[in-house]
Amino acid sequence: MIVKLILILACSISGYFIAYHYGIAFPLSLLGLLVGVLIALFVIQVEQAVRKVSLRVIFGGVVGMIIGLFIAFLFSYGLSFVSNIMEKQQVVPWIYALLTFSMGYLGLVLGSKKIEEIDMLGFSAERAFGNIRILDTSVIIDGRIADICDTGFVEGNLVVPRFVLDELQYIADSSDSLKRSRGRRGLDILNRMQRSNGISIEVVDHDFPKIKGVDSKLVALAKKMNAKIVTNDFNLNKVAELQGIKILNVNELANALKPVVLPGETLTVKIIREGKEPGQGVAYLDDGTVIIVDNAQKYQGENVETTVTSVLQTTAGRMIFSELKGAAGERRAPVRP
Repeated sequence: MIVKLILILACSISGYFIAYHYGIAFPLSLLGLLVGVLIALFVIQVEQAVRKVSLRVIFGGVVGMIIGLFIAFLFSYGLSFVSNIMEKQQVVPWIYALLTFSMGYLGLVLGSKKIEEIDMLGFSAERAFGNIRILDTSVIIDGRIADICDTGFVEGNLVVPRFVLDELQYIADSSDSLKRSRGRRGLDILNRMQRSNGISIEVVDHDFPKIKGVDSKLVALAKKMNAKIVTNDFNLNKVAELQGIKILNVNELANALKPVVLPGETLTVKIIREGKEPGQGVAYLDDGTVIIVDNAQKYQGENVETTVTSVLQTTAGRMIFSELKGAAGERRAPVRP
């Protein structure tokens, strides 16, 4: 905000003095100040728009514009010989301006649109920039990836394939109310992420008509773009790893961020329901971690103190096994005859 205020102040003062030095009287010279403010606001709006564009598209647009301006220069150089025999010399500058703006605009648009198709000698734009992450349907519907992006831990370019968007749209149009709400949630999450300042959501039109299934297409696209797949789908995780694709699993990240619980620690939990084994009770921590408590079924709905006996970590989550506090000591106490 401070930098923006400095920009507005500098442009407004510059506009005022430009008008003043051109001999414009005081009341009218304020128009220069107003023009400077408008220019600063325009630059700020352009900056906000460019921030949402991926670096790859900006790179392609700049390169295309440079090529277009170079072609315009070659045309202008050839016209310099023709201009000597033209009857109306005042037309020549306007021809130069027409060529410059036309070729520059053409190069800018074509460069930004066609950068995706660059793939020569094993080199592609996606591989050049690296660190491309592809979002699958499950992680979009889950929504936690948006919270991670808001914290700033994930930055840069996130890719959403067109066939993933089509699947989200298909789910959102489902006759099943549950599926419909999940699909709409996924679309809302994408809209929210597009408004995030730290990341850029890019929709790519790469498709593989001969490959059936969204998961298989995701793996093929990740191979083509040398990218990582962001998912919380257990099956996709295993299939992609077998084919050498790097996976970023949101569930594994969530498990890594859960507080460490060691055997012997004491926890106070509320028994929610009975477990699968006779006498077991089930409780949950605030982060959703499941706690199995031995001999706690009769305390259902009550808060009890437990002692952690073991921790089981799986790809699906973490399970903590415990027993009622003091139960171990009671079992080890000597039995009198």
